[in-house]
Amino acid sequence: MNSPLPTAPPFAGPDIRLPAGAAPVACVDIGGTKVAVAVVDQRGILGRRVEPTAKEGASDALARQVLRMIEESSAAAQIRREDLAAVGVASCGPFVLNDGQVELAAPNICGGLAGAARGLPNHWTTALLEAPLREVFAQVRVENDGLAALKAERRWGALQGMAHCAYVTWSTGIGVGLCVDGQMLRGKNGNAGHAGHMFVSDNNDALCGCGNIGDVEALVAGNAMPRRFGALGYADAASILIAARAGETGAVAIIDDICRVMGRALYNLVVTLDLQCISIGGAVFWHHHDYLLPRLQAHISGRLPALTDGFVLVPAGLQDRVGDYAALALVV
Repeated sequence: MNSPLPTAPPFAGPDIRLPAGAAPVACVDIGGTKVAVAVVDQRGILGRRVEPTAKEGASDALARQVLRMIEESSAAAQIRREDLAAVGVASCGPFVLNDGQVELAAPNICGGLAGAARGLPNHWTTALLEAPLREVFAQVRVENDGLAALKAERRWGALQGMAHCAYVTWSTGIGVGLCVDGQMLRGKNGNAGHAGHMFVSDNNDALCGCGNIGDVEALVAGNAMPRRFGALGYADAASILIAARAGETGAVAIIDDICRVMGRALYNLVVTLDLQCISIGGAVFWHHHDYLLPRLQAHISGRLPALTDGFVLVPAGLQDRVGDYAALALVV
């Protein structure tokens, strides 16, 4: 009887521990689909909790969810909430500043942006975030999740040593963090990098949660694909990719078109910012990165060589754990 082939262990990510005696911190990753919370002390990352993102009730429902999850994560790690020195929050955006504090105008969370046609169960135009956290914690840092992930990838992942680079997440939405000349770009409200809302196609059949019709996120994001192609029998992005990998003609055509849109968006980033490397992660990409990576690279390589020669597109060095380390990078 043949022995089963060995399998690689799950990627654990870098082992982050605070120095002995350092006060613990909390890390919060907010996406359009889920919220993940953990605390970190000299023992490492502890008490991780994951829940679907709150999208019902009052506009502070998400902030209240985060506060509760921090409490639960701290209890699981046997850490008093009062002993947490800081809270780092990596969140999908865009951000709106209200009295200098971040509220989320996030297309995949706030149903009031695109209206009832988008199908979100609320009428929020913003979701409160920073102000309720500051009522409890003295030190709170909120950043765009693309920027926070870029910081993590530059510190621990595939972008170490890179001065001209970007991180792109292809997940529920499309997020980007940008770095030029060693400086990470934030913008006037911390929204630099919202390239998912660029127009790179004349397609106008897809409504984005931001209200745009036919932007990148509306066409290729993880929650956009079932809305566009569900009538063809594809329940989610994964089902289209699995069918394409199996050679199903219709699915291959869909993925070719999806990669053309996403590839053009990546090309625009490269030539606009003169980048040397983009690291790409997120649930849609990561689980099929071997299939998608060369198709995306094909829309960049060979075009305007003065700007694209020497550029490389790589999978996220932190693999499917980028989100976990993004918020951590803000507070350690």
